[in-house]
Amino acid sequence: MKGTVIITGANSGIGKAAAFKFASEGYRVIMACRNIQISEPVCQEIIAKTKNINVDLLQLDISSRQSIYSFCETYKKKYNVLDILIHNAGHFKHGEKNFQRSIDGIELTFATNLFGPVLMTNLLLDMLTKSKNPKILNVCSTNIKHFFDERRKINFGVLSGETVEDKEYNSYKIYGDSKIALLMVTSMMKQEYKPYNISVNAIMVPATKMSKETIKKFNSYWKVLAFLQNIIIPKSEIIGEAYFSICTSNVYTGMTGKLINHQGKIVEMANDSISFIKSITSTDVYPPYVNNKETIEKVWTICKQYVENAKCNLLA
Repeated sequence: MKGTVIITGANSGIGKAAAFKFASEGYRVIMACRNIQISEPVCQEIIAKTKNINVDLLQLDISSRQSIYSFCETYKKKYNVLDILIHNAGHFKHGEKNFQRSIDGIELTFATNLFGPVLMTNLLLDMLTKSKNPKILNVCSTNIKHFFDERRKINFGVLSGETVEDKEYNSYKIYGDSKIALLMVTSMMKQEYKPYNISVNAIMVPATKMSKETIKKFNSYWKVLAFLQNIIIPKSEIIGEAYFSICTSNVYTGMTGKLINHQGKIVEMANDSISFIKSITSTDVYPPYVNNKETIEKVWTICKQYVENAKCNLLA
């Protein structure tokens, strides 16, 4: 057994491709998925195709504090160590105009894409420290390139549950906010977990292929764009291979706190000499806002408070 990896949202798309890759390479794979009924056939498919019987399926709703706690407790009863933790699961409901909340009353996109991964990592820290070479991979998005617009900032009001009646709920913008916040958290995790020798990196994933079911929900204009997007974007298997490489290749040994693109290249902060058009089309640079110390500290403080409150409620 080469090691144990947890992949959230491993029943479809990139998560499934990554689970298949790790299983085919001889890893113990824990598929952390919300819907067990849908996920069970996928789990059995991976086992059958890879001939690896060490593929397990555990229920996890990453937006729910109780579900995260239950998952971690179950994992600790079944396994003794965790080598790789991949926060792949994400929430983005295209076209949603109504403010969405998790079961805990948190804005759903942030609960899924930011707070859930931070809490889960904290609760599994003791398992990660038992590994000889622990890795965490946070999955971010090219959506963060919208922050090359200097007017664009994270809407912290959303994190406190504020809604503005005269403004439309912008699911696309909130998704981008949550993903750039996760990237900022990656840099703080690097510092926080350095004493434990845990490598924490992020991958910048481009747009992914949409299912036929998802495309059917769009109006004619968006259907055409989605169809064209599905033609040109990388296949899920390519991104899954990138997950595997970042977490296992000697190329990334000792590397932590980095943003890596789906081609395996380190993404650097854009400098002033790069044109605006090049900055938003290139996969080699990220917006300077990512390194805004005040914003990073604010995001991290909110995350730590979330973890503290969650633990108090769960252990009360």
